[in-house]
This record gives sequence, structure tokens and C-alpha cells, in this order.
Amino acid sequence: MDTEEFFLPRSRAANERLHALVPGGAHTYAKGDDQYPENLAPVISHGRGAHVWDVDGNRYIEYGSGLRSVSLGHAHPRVNEAVRRELDRGTNFVRPSMRELEAAERFLATVPTAEMVKFTKNGSDATTAAVRLARAVTGRSRVAICGDHPFFSVDDWFIGTTPMSAGIPTATTELTVAFPYGDLTATEDLLTRYQDEIACLILEPAGHAEPPPGYLAGLRELADRHGCVLIFDEMITGFRWSEAGAQGLYGVVPDLSTFGKALGNGFAVSALAGRRELMERGGLRHSGDRVFLLSTTHGAETHSLAAAMAVQATYAEEGITARLHALGERLAAGVREAAAGMGVADHVLVRGRASNLVFATLDENGRPSQPYRTLFLRRLLAGGVLAPSFVVSSALDDADIDQTVDVVAQACAVYRKALDAADPTPWLGGRPVKPVFRRLA
Repeated sequence: MDTEEFFLPRSRAANERLHALVPGGAHTYAKGDDQYPENLAPVISHGRGAHVWDVDGNRYIEYGSGLRSVSLGHAHPRVNEAVRRELDRGTNFVRPSMRELEAAERFLATVPTAEMVKFTKNGSDATTAAVRLARAVTGRSRVAICGDHPFFSVDDWFIGTTPMSAGIPTATTELTVAFPYGDLTATEDLLTRYQDEIACLILEPAGHAEPPPGYLAGLRELADRHGCVLIFDEMITGFRWSEAGAQGLYGVVPDLSTFGKALGNGFAVSALAGRRELMERGGLRHSGDRVFLLSTTHGAETHSLAAAMAVQATYAEEGITARLHALGERLAAGVREAAAGMGVADHVLVRGRASNLVFATLDENGRPSQPYRTLFLRRLLAGGVLAPSFVVSSALDDADIDQTVDVVAQACAVYRKALDAADPTPWLGGRPVKPVFRRLA
């Protein structure tokens, strides 16, 4: 048994205080301490660039920053300066500010496949607005979600389909049906089974694997033929695939799309964008029934819109998307080499597009394993790597990647011992990490 220990006493105490005051101990379930090895969930003091410091004084190389939102690194000077300028001018008024116009113009220049845009604060509001709009324009009630993608919204139409469905009426959940990613035949069968009932198809246009050739274009054709709205959830693919998202990279235009996460580099801003004909149903220049599309008190705060404009300018001028891919490719190659060198290449796997890498931890029988994930995370944390995923930010440098690979190699050495013993328990230090979506705490 490996006897090296890594303690976080101040973080542990802060987590206890958080649980006493905040349900779940965090404001996002994916940030909960149940996602980390027992007593090894660092509470963050501050961050700069690709590094964060916990309240115990430890420094980490961070991946998946802000659940993929901080793609330029923490406290990015260009973004912060844009925000500071707005703070001195006021952030929220009784009428639209010029920043709303400028931000809309900038966004639509960046994502030219859309004709109108409306900003809000979080991704769930944007996707739910898209679904509501699709239902209004089609007069249909059913929503078809891609069942292979993990998250679309905190709202009932989606969360009711997960194991955490408590509090959601069955009648609501029954209106949501699922289709598999990459299978046009199964999707067409679903549309035929619920002929003239499905308002929209909503999916992440790409995920851990590239879309099969012709798949997205085939979905576009199916949506047109069956009279439903095609919605791309570009919360993750936006900016990480290209500045214009997956739709810009693959050349397939959805009716509606949603952006967020990287759009604000950690500041709260997301967007619903799409065809004018649909978006105007939430406006004042049409003769039909009005759709309560998005109307949020804080949706157009000037500092967040300024952050979004600075992010878009930085991406365009500094080639950020290409840098994310280059960093990810270097990391993926290093992790795979380290895993192979320790004899665990079939058990520690790196998956996904280079700009959006995740890892899988498999047991001795090749099955996904939370205990082995716990072992792996524990060794990464002890080595100064905070990595619920391997999603890179552009603030990383080659030295960060090299250090990460060295720590991964050390983790893989312990992983090999656990595999040889066919039991990771001695290396867990407590209960295994848990999946986010589960029925019981």
C-alpha cells in the first residue's frame, strides 16, 4: 500500500461550512466534493492563468477551468480590463445600453450563421428558451433530445429524464423523448412514431467523437422534412471547435443555437441565436402570438457583455482555438505515452477533440470504474494537478503540460499496482467519487 498522504485541513473545514449553508456544498453539482476523493476536495482561494491556489496554500495546474468556461485562463488581462471599464460606467440600466447593440453585432459577426441573438446569464435559460420557441412556432409539445449527451438544462423538460427527477411531474417528463447520436435511421423512426408531435431536435453537434460523415446534414434534412426545429447546443463546442462553433466548422446551419461557457471567460453570459423568422417571435415585429423568449434582469449587464466582446476579439486576433487544439494534442500524446509506459494504456484512456479532452478510468475487466477514477484523481491532486477532465485553457504552457504528464505517469504507476492486485481499495483513502446524476445522495 502506498503510504504517502496528502492533507487539505483548511479545505476540509471550509467544505464542512459550505455543506452547513449551501445544499450540496457547492452551487454546481459538478463542483461538489463528492466528485473528488474523500477529504481531498480543494476549496479555491484564487487563480491566475492556468493555475489555482487552494485555501491550504497548494498550487495546482488546473484543467476544465470553470466547467470549461475559462478557456483563456483566470484573470485574463484583456478581459479584466474590458470589465473594469464598464464597472465605472454602471452595469445595469432601465433601458438597453449601447453595449447590448455592440455585443449583438460582435456576436453575429463571429457566428454569421445566425441572424439574431439574445443574451442571458446561464446555459439552461438559453436552451429552455430555444425549446419554448420551437414549441411555439411548431404548435407541438414533444421535445427530442440526444440521449448520448449528458446535460442540456436544469429545467424540468430535461432534468426529469435523469435519475435526479424528484419534484418533476411525470406528465412533463413524458413529453421528452430521446434519439441516439450518429444514427439517422433511429432518429427518423422516432420522428415517424411521433409524427407531427415533435417540436425540435436538440443536441450537442459534436462530443467525444467527431460526427459521422453526413450526419449533421442528415439531421438538417430530417428536421426540414418532418417540420421540426433543429437546435444545436453549442455551450461546449462554441469557440472550442471554432470561433463560430461546430456549425461554423462543419457547415451545417441549425435553426437555433445556444452558446455560453467560453463566451465570457468565467463571466456570466450565454446566448440564444438563430434564424430571424423564429427569433422575431420573441420580439415586437410580428403579428402572431408573443413568445416569452428571454427576459432577465441581469441578462445584459454591461460588464459581462464587455467580457464576451473581449473574448471574441482575443480568439480572433490570437488564434486561440488553434492554440487550444495544439495544447490538447501535446497533452493527449503525453498522457497516452505515460499510460503505455506504465502498462495501463488499456485502462487510462484519453478521449475527445484535442480542445475538449476527457479521460476514462477502466478496471481490470475493462469497465468504467469510479474507484479507479478515485485512485487516479488522488494521485493527480497530490502531484499538483487539478483535473476532473483534461480540458485545456490557452493559458497553459509546454512546461505545464510536461509537468502534468510526469504526474500522470506517477499516477499510472500506482494504477498498475492496483490492477495487479485486482483491487484499488488500498489506494482510495476513503469512499469512491460518485456520478453527478444519481437518485440518492
